[in-house]
Amino acid sequence: MKRLIERGLMFGNLIPVTSPALVERYNRALRHLTGKSTTLTDFHLDISGYSPEIGAELDDPLYLNHAGVNRQFILLTTEQKTAPLLDARFSTNRSILRQFIDRNEPQLFALTARDAVAGELVNSVFNVSTPAQLFNIRRITVEADTTAGTVATADKLGRLVDRFKTEEGAWYDDVLIAEMIGLAKQTGDVMRNPVKLDHMSFDQSNFWTAHHGGLYIFRNVAEPAAIASGDKAQLGPLPIESTFDMKDRTEIAIFLEVNNLAEPIIKARGIDGAAILHQKMDFVVAELAASMGEDLTGATRRDLRNLGRRYADRLPPEYQGLAALARWAEEGGPWPRITSDHPAYFYTLRAADVPDADLVNMLLAELSPLDIRQLFICHKAAFYAAYATWPDEKRAYVVDFLDREYQVDKAGTREALFGHEPPMEEPQNEPKPDLVDLVGPWGAVRRGR
Repeated sequence: MKRLIERGLMFGNLIPVTSPALVERYNRALRHLTGKSTTLTDFHLDISGYSPEIGAELDDPLYLNHAGVNRQFILLTTEQKTAPLLDARFSTNRSILRQFIDRNEPQLFALTARDAVAGELVNSVFNVSTPAQLFNIRRITVEADTTAGTVATADKLGRLVDRFKTEEGAWYDDVLIAEMIGLAKQTGDVMRNPVKLDHMSFDQSNFWTAHHGGLYIFRNVAEPAAIASGDKAQLGPLPIESTFDMKDRTEIAIFLEVNNLAEPIIKARGIDGAAILHQKMDFVVAELAASMGEDLTGATRRDLRNLGRRYADRLPPEYQGLAALARWAEEGGPWPRITSDHPAYFYTLRAADVPDADLVNMLLAELSPLDIRQLFICHKAAFYAAYATWPDEKRAYVVDFLDREYQVDKAGTREALFGHEPPMEEPQNEPKPDLVDLVGPWGAVRRGR
């Protein structure tokens, strides 16, 4: 993993903590949440305040995420909102933390100027030792305050101020006035500078979890399903309509189709679908070339085309399917029949313009693991696990490609691959849709094997 770390592709964009004052605040929050503390004088934080250095020191990578369920967090600065979430056990956690910081940024900025803010993503489930217990997670609520309880104190002071304004004789209540003065010394003027964090809760209908080998749960769709990365037989009975695993390719394809969750890349509005297909073909060639011991250091697209010619008789069906689709799109080649059983099928899809597009792209990345760029962008856990198994030749190529092609413009790359243009105004006399619009370039998904 050294190459990844050196290029900022792993543990990248973490927030450094080097000030003694900030270290002391972090320790105060850490003791407040966990009863533990660190002896380190400098370390780095992710968006939740987790530090990989402290995790190693404590020999506990879950010191802020007990049992991997109710994630706690420590905010020393609002700049943490740009950091990644390391070792995420739920796909929604980073988004929740980011939204919480964005919504309360002015208040959090003021609070973290004097103290750390500590909190928790709370749900009613504390143990997910069985897969079925994951379905009890329905709602996540963010609870947060400074270690000194400034927000709670300010709330109490606000209620006392309301009493002072409304109760008859409050001007003569020395006890009430003394209590207000005492609390005001801790919070400042809450009337001019309110110290309040918005109460935020998030429904958890559709999400991915790392628990039990990896599981995608889609409940808020027309035909709900759970999709396991491992063997679905090991999950036991689940309280959901359908359960699949990665071997159930046709069933997953039908699930995506009936719920309108995915679309063909080649028909997506506003992107160069053929160029994306060619890039995916390059990744397949790189996989083959690396397995043949080829040196891929600094390999360009031209180099990969040459390698593709050299090993043309060994290219896998993923390449053949993508190439056929690219020929159809660019040259009017024969109509490709790429069914859900074909190894290239999921490489030809991306998430439709739906609220859970990130989750769908995550699933598609796991179903098309040779597309190293999508795997890295959409499913970091699967990417790092796969990286550990690759030959050194492929590791070198992948790190160089991501550093050269992705790091320089992350937002632009994501938009080019997964962005959706707003729909065009419908013409008054709309022509009938052609066959491709109705069923995609490979025909309708077959419902039987």
